[in-house]
Amino acid sequence: MTQAMIGIIGGTGLTTLSGLAIQDTRWIDTQYGEPSAAISIGDYHGFNLAFLARHGDPHQIPPHLINYRANIMALKQVGVSHIIAVNAVGGIHPSLGPAEIAIPDQIIDYTHGRIHTYYDDSSKNLEHVDFSFPYSRTIRKCLLDAAESESLSVLNTAVYGATQGPRLETAAEIRKYRQDGCDMVGMTGMPEAALARELSMEYACLALSVNWAAGITPEIITMAEIEAAIDTGMSKVRTILENALQRLAADLR
Repeated sequence: MTQAMIGIIGGTGLTTLSGLAIQDTRWIDTQYGEPSAAISIGDYHGFNLAFLARHGDPHQIPPHLINYRANIMALKQVGVSHIIAVNAVGGIHPSLGPAEIAIPDQIIDYTHGRIHTYYDDSSKNLEHVDFSFPYSRTIRKCLLDAAESESLSVLNTAVYGATQGPRLETAAEIRKYRQDGCDMVGMTGMPEAALARELSMEYACLALSVNWAAGITPEIITMAEIEAAIDTGMSKVRTILENALQRLAADLR
């Protein structure tokens, strides 16, 4: 089988991908350790695809303990060049309520203590990769065109604020992030995006809002609310994914 060229990293609510005819399941050993889960490789509606569950399968690895370096390197090792990352986020922008979708074009990193680069020793030549525009224009266009063709409304430019987790944010923190220009908060956007850039992999984010961020509404955030938003919104995510994957595969042929 030809090595997969497109990779999907699934987050909360997306640990498997229906329609993926699995032809191989690989536990990849990288120099940075094992990834969160085995990589499923197979045929998805006529093209090759690799799928990785970011939090493990079952979902059990908290955001700050994910081995992001192993995840990205493992996808690189099986032949992936383009990654669509699916992320659950809290909405700050007025258009990003529960079950709504955004395709961010910028990111601010508020995480700390995570191993965030492949250039952490002197064994390789140091490179300062350009990260002015953290998300792939090519993949973002496929995602945006897919949403439009399916008549699904998405927030088409947005700033992702990457927070440490696993706790949710305080209302005061959200006020600060909003002042900084963030339209959403999530716990897994970094260092994932930067690591992909260091390996010269195209990477973009498809973000599903699963709750209003803290303090945006008077109500407290509950897991029941989050689960309901995932149930409602994940069908939109899958619809956009399927359409976008077909577009991206056509571009790569």
